[in-house]
Amino acid sequence: MADEQSGGPGVREGRHNRDRLALSVEEAAGLLGISTWLAYELVHQGELPSLRLGRRIVVPRAALERMVGVEADSTRDHGALD
Repeated sequence: MADEQSGGPGVREGRHNRDRLALSVEEAAGLLGISTWLAYELVHQGELPSLRLGRRIVVPRAALERMVGVEADSTRDHGALD
């Protein structure tokens, strides 16, 4: 449970994060089941959708859901990407 709040490796998204519009690269990696290193590499290659907000890189939840084929309308009801 500590990993959910700390954002550490293998982080699983807690209930309080479901409504967030963007995820950290680490959180996105954990949800996709890939390493953080690979997630950053995919961001660099343009294969993982991302935004730069100042010095921070975030992955928009809607873009991530589209990428893996999850219907955005059904995510709130079915807990997609949890």
